[in-house]
Amino acid sequence: MATTRENSTYVVSFILIPYNNIGLMRYLYFTITILWYTSIIVANTFLVVVICMDRKLHEPMYLFLCSLFVNEMIGSTTVYPCLLSQMLSDTHEVTLTYCFLQIFILYSSASVEFCSLAAMSYDRYVSICYPLHYHAILNTKRVCSIIVLIWVCSFINFTVSFSFTINLKFCGKYIDKVFCDHYLLTKLACSVTTLNNISDLVFSFFAIVCPLILIFFSYIKILTVCLKTSKETKQKAISTCTPQIVSLVNLFFGCIFHFGDTRLDISLNHMPDKVRILLSVYLLICQPLLSPLMYGLNLSKIRNACKRFMFYRK
Repeated sequence: MATTRENSTYVVSFILIPYNNIGLMRYLYFTITILWYTSIIVANTFLVVVICMDRKLHEPMYLFLCSLFVNEMIGSTTVYPCLLSQMLSDTHEVTLTYCFLQIFILYSSASVEFCSLAAMSYDRYVSICYPLHYHAILNTKRVCSIIVLIWVCSFINFTVSFSFTINLKFCGKYIDKVFCDHYLLTKLACSVTTLNNISDLVFSFFAIVCPLILIFFSYIKILTVCLKTSKETKQKAISTCTPQIVSLVNLFFGCIFHFGDTRLDISLNHMPDKVRILLSVYLLICQPLLSPLMYGLNLSKIRNACKRFMFYRK
């Protein structure tokens, strides 16, 4: 679909190419995807409810986790319904408005993810390095302020970056991805997109690089303290930090796959299409379910709270 303005034809909808060769396998893919999406929603919702209802979990780390689980659901809900509808569609077409909305929520959600992990690493840093002052430094009011700041700043950050994209006119209509991607969408613009690319780099710096610097600093400090403490303290620190480290490693590989598929010349084109598509959506598949499983299984307080919730124990 296109619209004509001042003798120029601009695109107002896009075709998601990877769905074209889905064939009769669409029903199998649809079943697997809807089961996976249901698992993500159930697992994250369950832990959010448990944390909210159990007063013993109203501590900084679990409040940060609650925010993280909500974000996992929002990010997944931005993409999975589109995946499901496109699998059963014959046209694989998405409107410009829907594409904008999906990109905005998805990238803002990614920023919230990194910033939440940074806040959680800071929480572990204070807990391990300054245990006597932990509740004074991270009281409930301050934690809630940090969570609100993470969400507001993440959305404002991408709003500024995305404002350059909204005003673009598009001449191409084919997106080689199973969902709308900001960079691929920008490449379809009729005009020069230098400002868009610069704003995208600025967004990436504040959304990814700055949180990673804070995370790196926190874990260096934690490691320094752990090397000087008892074996028991080391084991406790490792058990509480392991889920965050696993999440970070998973995010790291997911980002490599994403940027490798969309922005770098070392793309995944040499791989079979199905493998390339799977790796390009790696973050959307693994991270939303990995987070509740890692924290739910690894942290004893959450495990015990889940048991109390399910079996009505006090």
